[in-house]
Amino acid sequence: MSNLNDSSEKTDYATVIGFDFGMKYIGVAVGQTVTCTATPLDTISAEQGVPDWEKVTALFNCWRPNLIMVGMPFSLDGSEQCMTNLVHRFVGELTDRYHIPIETVDERFTTQEARQYLFERGGFRALKKSSVDGLSAKIIVESGFKKLGYTIAP
Repeated sequence: MSNLNDSSEKTDYATVIGFDFGMKYIGVAVGQTVTCTATPLDTISAEQGVPDWEKVTALFNCWRPNLIMVGMPFSLDGSEQCMTNLVHRFVGELTDRYHIPIETVDERFTTQEARQYLFERGGFRALKKSSVDGLSAKIIVESGFKKLGYTIAP
């Protein structure tokens, strides 16, 4: 696929890998455009925002994505924050390493949405950091599908 933004390609099958970037942990999810759904995967440990690139590469080798989605943090008013610059650096590194199209997705409220979802289903014990980060990545991917105009065919 050359460009998933082309409306002529909206019906094509694509695998998407999504990231919820963090300084210590990076949530990961995989999705596909046929159902416009995603599934949380393992959380990747990071040291000062630098992930274990071997684990990231192993995920790419396993899932063979056509598109990468990365949550982009903004302040409530939509302005960039200090974390936004770190995510831009992460996106640049993904671009250099994997040469796959990348779509950034506004991630405001994804962590809160993930925490609320998990709490409603399992109380405080369900609020494990890895569960929240993975679910946040899932929400990022599914929001990205909407942003790109993907819908489930009737």
